[in-house]
Amino acid sequence: MASAQNCYLICYDIRDNKRWRKAYKLLSGYGERIQYSIFRCWLNQRTREKLRWELEKILAAEDSILLLRLSNRCLEDIHKYNRPGAWRPTEEPYRIV
Repeated sequence: MASAQNCYLICYDIRDNKRWRKAYKLLSGYGERIQYSIFRCWLNQRTREKLRWELEKILAAEDSILLLRLSNRCLEDIHKYNRPGAWRPTEEPYRIV
């Protein structure tokens, strides 16, 4: 049985271009870029922890990263208070390999 996946917003502020490129490439394999430093990813608990571990190997103490899990209710209401097309729904969670 597969574990449940949740939608996460991952926001980052990485001060060094080399580390930024590494983090960007890593996150691109887990989800979709929404804005310059924000990704949307569908992750289960195991995949989330793996991603956090991989990011910690890249980041320095001066960098910051924030993972926010969105509830189903949050996802349902996004269209109510944003511009049309600001948040494209995804049919199914995916991971780009």
